[in-house]
Amino acid sequence: MPRMKVIKRILLVLLGIIALAVLVLVGLIGYDALFSGRTAAQFTNVTYAGPNGIALRAYVAKPSTPGPHPAMLMIHEFYGLNADIIAKADKLAKEGYVVLAVDAYRNATTTSIPRAIYLVSSTPNDQIQGDITAGYNYLAAQPDVDPKRIGVMGFCFGGGHSLLQGVANANYAVTVVFYGRLVTSPNELGVLKGPVLGIFGEQDRAPSPEQARDFKAALDSKGVKNQITVYPSVGHAFLNSDNIAQPGPAATAWKELLTFLETNLKKK
Repeated sequence: MPRMKVIKRILLVLLGIIALAVLVLVGLIGYDALFSGRTAAQFTNVTYAGPNGIALRAYVAKPSTPGPHPAMLMIHEFYGLNADIIAKADKLAKEGYVVLAVDAYRNATTTSIPRAIYLVSSTPNDQIQGDITAGYNYLAAQPDVDPKRIGVMGFCFGGGHSLLQGVANANYAVTVVFYGRLVTSPNELGVLKGPVLGIFGEQDRAPSPEQARDFKAALDSKGVKNQITVYPSVGHAFLNSDNIAQPGPAATAWKELLTFLETNLKKK
């Protein structure tokens, strides 16, 4: 058989494999969207006006004592608003903070990695940031919230967007990034005024420990007060609502968060 025919057959086989893989991924994403029965609405308890009057959902957790309280706007991982984020919000509320956990996907949530990737890639960043900003405005207007003591925090996908919020809105009293996408140039830090808390994993590659160090260098060069910690022997997304109470890096990181907020937000 001539060499060119062999090459063509190999290419056709490879194209067939790629097409099949794409079909499988599309099928998985479609099945999860249509038949999983999961929506972010099941994890929300408030609605408010977003960009162009659209109704946005969120989950709010409050301390049992009267306010005004310091507050945190919390942004979920790339899976969307879910039970894990709600549990974290509840834990933080018990420490004396009003917490608003926003829904950045407008009612979409998933446990499927392919669909999570689809949601991240198909939801415009401007829309996400606009919806989060609407959450900030709602939070700042609450009578039991001290508008001068509002911080923003997020995990993974949410960590990157919490940094974008801090870069764009100087009204945030603190910015907290749990292993989210970073900027490493002082010119990209906008109006970020800090203090900034960054929590990262030594075995993570997105962001890597090197990127975390470059992030700190950028903050230092702009004079932004910061506290950057790279936890050894852990990777991406090492903290969840289940392991916060168990001895180990997650519990230590959560305690670091509480100490940081106590010093820089609650007592401000």
